[in-house]
Amino acid sequence: MIILEPTAPLGKVDCAALAQKVLALPEDVWLADPRRQDDYDVHAQTQSIILLFCEGWPEVTVTEANGWSLLSDVATPIMDAIIERRYRPGGRVLRAMITRLKPGKRIARHKDSHPSFSIAHRIHVPLITNSGVEFVVGSERVPPRPGYAFELNNLMLHHVINDGPDDRIHFIFDYAPPLD
Repeated sequence: MIILEPTAPLGKVDCAALAQKVLALPEDVWLADPRRQDDYDVHAQTQSIILLFCEGWPEVTVTEANGWSLLSDVATPIMDAIIERRYRPGGRVLRAMITRLKPGKRIARHKDSHPSFSIAHRIHVPLITNSGVEFVVGSERVPPRPGYAFELNNLMLHHVINDGPDDRIHFIFDYAPPLD
């Protein structure tokens, strides 16, 4: 179910409430659940607030994480709106998280490897970014545009470098449509 191109635009998204709530969170929330950083070397320089996370394959268990109680009230409407506008209903969100890449940090060039990525759509909603962010998927540079969602083909090589003065914060979720 992945897209064939590096990215696909999903349009403008009203994410101001989510961005405002994320920016108001205390610093320790970013450090409370380091599983992405611990389990995936490529994400060692990032920080995450995990709302939902899946385990197992092909039988998948999706669990709520610490970020769910903090942000689901403002994150769920964004996910619902994007899914309703672009994807077949009746699927499920496998993962949802807020990720932060501080200035001077990077995500090395890689492909995501979990089998769920062959059927799920990886959606990015940039909340905070800056012109010094280099986000490349395949050979396509993704412009840093807060509030403009896009689908990412994360089975292609991709990397991010934040050479700007500010954090890069994205809301990311994976939507698996029904398999019938």
